[in-house]
Amino acid sequence: MVEGNVGSILQEFDCVDIYKQPAFQHPLLKNHKIQENFNFNKSHIIKNKYKENVLSCPQGTVPVLKQKNGTESIHLNTVEYPGQHFATIETVLDGSIYRGAESMISIHNVTVQNNQYSKSQIWLENGPRGELNSIQFGWAVHPRLYGDTLTRLTIYWTADGYKKTGCYNTNCPGFVIISRVPQIGIAFNESSIYGGKGSVVIRPQLFQDGFSGNWVLKDTVMNEIVGYWPKELFTHLNKGASLVRFGGNTFTSPDGISPPMGNGHFPVISYFKSSHYVHVKVKNSNYQLVDIESRKARIYADSYQCYRLSYWGYFKSTGVSFSFGGPGGKCGI
Repeated sequence: MVEGNVGSILQEFDCVDIYKQPAFQHPLLKNHKIQENFNFNKSHIIKNKYKENVLSCPQGTVPVLKQKNGTESIHLNTVEYPGQHFATIETVLDGSIYRGAESMISIHNVTVQNNQYSKSQIWLENGPRGELNSIQFGWAVHPRLYGDTLTRLTIYWTADGYKKTGCYNTNCPGFVIISRVPQIGIAFNESSIYGGKGSVVIRPQLFQDGFSGNWVLKDTVMNEIVGYWPKELFTHLNKGASLVRFGGNTFTSPDGISPPMGNGHFPVISYFKSSHYVHVKVKNSNYQLVDIESRKARIYADSYQCYRLSYWGYFKSTGVSFSFGGPGGKCGI
């Protein structure tokens, strides 16, 4: 498999003083000190390790995606919201605590109308429904958010069940960027081709730092930390995640038509003809990275005529894996 080539036009981003980025407008982060050392990697990043080039911001600054005119910082990702559809695997709620998750996720371009979206992402969550803490990361095609139909690296968080807190990317204060390379909101310049000879993938990692308690997003292509969600934002994720979910999510347009999910095809055994996750892993309560256990995973697909998921279990070459997706259409609400 081929790692996704994270290409970008820096013109889409503003290089902002690292201490003046949107995160620090949050009232809980007024006195926040930027974390530089992480328990898996003592030397780190804010140091000037980059060669100055067009794909990184100058030292002391970080890239923030420009908000395009007419786009919206909306989020309609709760299971209860009409028009949502999911094809996912998720851990069962058995009292287990998770400190992170990662997977290799195939990247695809799908046709999405202006009022729809299609995502492939990982969720880490904790808390009752009305107080839900949720962090989400992966890729999305989301015209209302981005003003285009490109496949982009996308993150989201909420601390109160989507009521008043949270947003995509850095559209509200919260996520602290520390990488000088544009990544949050970046458009991928390659995607997997149906039936091709390889898959273009990303392999994002999210973990709770054992020292600080912050939730840290790491990019394996650059092998560096993108940034983190400070623990101060959350009321339940501070204790770890009680649920981890992997897979696809779409939103229906007002005319009742749902967009394609994954690569727009139902899953088959060939990875090159399916949207897929391989090496699906979680960090357990002891901060050990392990394969997700089949006995602790449940499949959820709410519209079989539109979207499906095939769970393949564990193989040495691919770890735990699954394929998912579908053409969409009239899938119900």
